[in-house]
Amino acid sequence: MKCNLCPRHCTADRVETLGFCHARSEPEAATVCIHRGEEPPLCGTRGICNVFFAHCNLQCIYCQNYQISHYQNIQNIQNIPTTPPPRFVGIDAIVDEIARLLPETENMVGFVTPTHYADSLPAIVERLHERGLYPTTVYNTGGYDSVATLRMLAPYIDIYLPDYKYSDPNLAQHYSHAADYPQVALAALREMYNQKGSALPTDERGMAYRGIIVRHLVLPGQVENSLRVLDTLADLSLNLHISLMAQYYPPLPDLPDQLGRTISQEEYRQVTDHLNALGLCRGWVQELDAQKCYRPDFTRQQAF
Repeated sequence: MKCNLCPRHCTADRVETLGFCHARSEPEAATVCIHRGEEPPLCGTRGICNVFFAHCNLQCIYCQNYQISHYQNIQNIQNIPTTPPPRFVGIDAIVDEIARLLPETENMVGFVTPTHYADSLPAIVERLHERGLYPTTVYNTGGYDSVATLRMLAPYIDIYLPDYKYSDPNLAQHYSHAADYPQVALAALREMYNQKGSALPTDERGMAYRGIIVRHLVLPGQVENSLRVLDTLADLSLNLHISLMAQYYPPLPDLPDQLGRTISQEEYRQVTDHLNALGLCRGWVQELDAQKCYRPDFTRQQAF
């Protein structure tokens, strides 16, 4: 395999040589668990079965899932809990665990940070179907996806849940080693939008079964980036469902700039005011005290 799944196009064979994400050819899930912390139409009261894939094609320096995305780096950081190896390796192991947990959920499966394993998702979905399981599938991504990969996934994904992190290429390079993130992620968003439109239809229980929700995490000291992100999303469609997130907390020691603190009430007010002024009225806005929640520990099977 010469991997060109993501926009980095590193062409690593992922057997003898590893690419930027350090993923191998077989899909590796750090954990598969029931999660109740997603947006309401995605988890309801029973939760979504989330497959948290190991590794990541962005390697954001402030990653809140650093234990599973930064395997190659965390062993060099003091006072960081050792993360066990991925618990589920290979398509069969992942499908078996999804099938075990799915009856306890809202019949939703979320593929979290899946870009570098996108080629395995069709087989996972098809094998679930072979077992008579037809969950709503959610592609929960950092947004750094190629249009070609998204087109390949179109028959298998019901809901896209991308981040749109940066409007500033310098910030994208500094924080996520991807100066081209703003334009690449916007192209991916346009493809997702072309596939799903702006509607987010729900069933009688209020559970979504098709559509797109765009997330944006407000970072401390980077209000201007967030304002320009919202401008870009408004230009794409005022009917998009936006999930504005306040949950940032410093996951690692010695982070640069102002990443060593949470966002302030004034910073968040500026961003939420701009969201409302633009007319982006569909979606969700986290409470500021979300900073105290959503802190996973992937040393445990149930990380949340």
